[in-house]
Amino acid sequence: MAGIADVARAAGVSKSTASRALTGSGYVSTATRARVRDAAAALGYVPTTSAVSLVTGRTQTVGVVMPSLDRWFFAQVLEGIQDALRERRYDLALYGAPPDSPARREMFEHILARKRFDGLIAVGIEPSARELERLVAFGRPVVAVGGYDVGTNAVSIDDQAAARIATDHLIGLGHRDIAFLGGDPDGHRTSFGDGRRQDGYRSAMRDAGLEASVRHVQSEATMPDGYRVAVELLGDRRTRPTAIVGVCDEVAVGAIIAARRLGLRVPERLSVIGIDDHAYAEMFSLTTLQQRPHQQGRAAVQLLMWQLDDPAAPTRRLYESSPLVVRNSTAALDDDASAIVGVGARDTR
Repeated sequence: MAGIADVARAAGVSKSTASRALTGSGYVSTATRARVRDAAAALGYVPTTSAVSLVTGRTQTVGVVMPSLDRWFFAQVLEGIQDALRERRYDLALYGAPPDSPARREMFEHILARKRFDGLIAVGIEPSARELERLVAFGRPVVAVGGYDVGTNAVSIDDQAAARIATDHLIGLGHRDIAFLGGDPDGHRTSFGDGRRQDGYRSAMRDAGLEASVRHVQSEATMPDGYRVAVELLGDRRTRPTAIVGVCDEVAVGAIIAARRLGLRVPERLSVIGIDDHAYAEMFSLTTLQQRPHQQGRAAVQLLMWQLDDPAAPTRRLYESSPLVVRNSTAALDDDASAIVGVGARDTR
């Protein structure tokens, strides 16, 4: 059975160069990579993790830590990470546990410390328990996906700017009574990125002279909870807003469903905008700020590989673009069509 030395000999390169060409780790010219892969194919060689590790000193495994596996964002990021690692013939070790759970504490205190991997990608890690700092303390390269980082390589959208653009879009359509749905003020259930989105909404309202009309309605960042709180918010025709900014598309879609159940036409009587461009956004014709979590996952792998190849390289934060996608859930304010009666200024901060 052919080994890496046989492939290197057939391709006329060193064993380390052959290993880099086959694993995608480290720089190898396109011509050399093709020559090595042709030699491996001709010899029927398939690199094993142990063989590559002996040559490169790496485990060819990347650990991925995330709080949830059943949310759209996390699933898309994970898919992007997996695709990028597969292309580089890396293995993925996934660690997921709900926040504030015994399983999560066990993971950070014991499990991760004794595992062997070349680096870690931390997705949606929050600052409250200083878990990202603990990952960095393990002494392995770390890349963060999300708004929070501790001087590590990181990739995210600009959450604050996205919410500001969403709010400015509604203000530009003539809306003045705009509510923000999602998260809670003290941060116990609000992610770092969602908190930044609240900041962007408040900033846009303040700059438009609408600070007295700021209204934040707490909810989990889910479709069912967005629906629940929107039913309460929209149920009173005297106090309902003319527009809603959802902390994410799931909350925004929940608000659209609530409006329809209450007989409110969207966007004629209520404009709704979200952030994310969730898979459901097109189905509900939701105006939103697009992010591409699959691409963020791929970018995180690229950042990690750069760090593995050059540990002394300066850290980078990549901000993925989040363009405004206008669909049919927002429209100019029509005072005649609006069901708003006697709305007064309020500040529920």
